[in-house]
Amino acid sequence: MAMRSKVPAKRGPAAPKPPKVGTGELHTLFDYVRYAVSRFNAAKLVFAHGTTDPVAEAAFLVCETLHLHPDQFEAFATARVTAAEGKAIIALIERRVASRKPAAYLVNKVYMRGLPFYVDERTIVPRSFIGELLDSHFGGDEDGTSLIGDPAEVERVLDLCTGSGCLAILASRNFPNAAIDAVDISKDALEVAARNVAEHGLEDRLTLHRGDLFRPLGNARYDLIISNPPYVDAEGMAALPRECRAEPKLAFDGGADGLDIVRRILDEAKQHLTPHGGLLCEIGRGRDYLEAAYPNLPLLWLDTEDSEGEVFWIAAADL
Repeated sequence: MAMRSKVPAKRGPAAPKPPKVGTGELHTLFDYVRYAVSRFNAAKLVFAHGTTDPVAEAAFLVCETLHLHPDQFEAFATARVTAAEGKAIIALIERRVASRKPAAYLVNKVYMRGLPFYVDERTIVPRSFIGELLDSHFGGDEDGTSLIGDPAEVERVLDLCTGSGCLAILASRNFPNAAIDAVDISKDALEVAARNVAEHGLEDRLTLHRGDLFRPLGNARYDLIISNPPYVDAEGMAALPRECRAEPKLAFDGGADGLDIVRRILDEAKQHLTPHGGLLCEIGRGRDYLEAAYPNLPLLWLDTEDSEGEVFWIAAADL
């Protein structure tokens, strides 16, 4: 009878175990945020999905566990957390570290301009700068300046590559009298968008279309076209962090220089804009490539609190 060797089989290095933390050691919302930040930093997580740093993400996850809006965090920062709540927070923090999935997927929610949106793995986690620009450059700011005239007179708006539908929904708030069309090629993404449209009560104003850019729209024309299309170049695709690899590749890949979809939008937009309309488009880090490809287009680059030269505006008359 053969004897079994007592020498253990060789195995790869074991995954680091999370530290044992008793909820009695952490008391307030602040305590749990500090603990989460330490865990996130140690794990070298990446933050680009609705939050831009570990502190913001930690506060977001703590608030979601406690059913608080992010704006309420400061009001409750020093409030004590119950033992059951503490265990739930720790479990969510460890899921974020272990899975490396975007936090928005773990709680099926992201906030843009203070509004909540449902998200899951069927669509990219929304984090466009266009929402801020709609407020700051299209009549939503305090001085009422607008690149498109009176927002109340805008009749039709188009959102290309709508994904979860968040930009189309934000546009409905900025242009209260407009009918809005939103297009995406992904059936899965449109299912998520439909849920958000219903949750925000916009079924009578916002219509979803499945198709390739302008193709499902016929000869329709719009006062404003907005788009946050796929614009990651080949180098960027190869270097996507693990968090981004959990999202649909289709929502990122913009071809070799990142501008395959952007070129098509620019080349076709004129046929779908009213004479006094315009195009607002986000392109990431492709500004130099775009200006080289279209040296005669008077593109106006709009900056936000967290971006510079990543979104352009061009009037229909200049296309």
